[in-house]
Amino acid sequence: MSKSHWTVGVRHYLVAGVLVWLPILATVEVVSFLLQLMDRTLLLLPDNLQPKAFIGFALPGLGAIFAAVILFVTGILVTNLIGRRLVHWGEQLLKRIPLVGSVYGGVKSFAESVFSQANTFRQVVMVEFPRKGVWSIGFLTNDSMHEVTTRMGEPYVCVYVSMALSSTCGNIVIVPRKEVVELDMTVDAAMKMIITCGVVVPQPAELPVKAAAPAARVQAM
Repeated sequence: MSKSHWTVGVRHYLVAGVLVWLPILATVEVVSFLLQLMDRTLLLLPDNLQPKAFIGFALPGLGAIFAAVILFVTGILVTNLIGRRLVHWGEQLLKRIPLVGSVYGGVKSFAESVFSQANTFRQVVMVEFPRKGVWSIGFLTNDSMHEVTTRMGEPYVCVYVSMALSSTCGNIVIVPRKEVVELDMTVDAAMKMIITCGVVVPQPAELPVKAAAPAARVQAM
């Protein structure tokens, strides 16, 4: 075997090894970070009530259970009439504080938009962006742009076009409904494609099985 063939072979095996271990290590790091973050919620408990006081050592993962209990109980408390009023008064107080009000309001609006059933990324679409003839992958975020529809005289929708390498940065484009092309790929598959700059594209196994048919544009309701 020549030196060049040996070098190519070594590189091939190294890349194959990286492709196996990199996702595993990254997943372990992310999960470990989240568990450590949630374990810090145990600091809310007095020292004599923390798990370490009973079993003699820290047990990773208990914080996740404790955090889930806190979220569940908080949800119960704030969904009743008294809880909603207390939250409303607290929000009004925070909004009056300079800087704090802006940060709180922005984070709350973002959280509501992400967890709202009406505004989650449920449909992957294509739109001609940033110019005619060039298509971008986007996510349909709102299909009831009432004011725009009234002023423009035809149905318009809001599409979020994410930037490559970062799914949290992008552009919001408002386009005619008839110019939006729905895709069958899942949101997760589209995210992978965007973050990897198109290196990872949805495979046939990731797409729903449908009869062959030409791509159809979204029709006006």
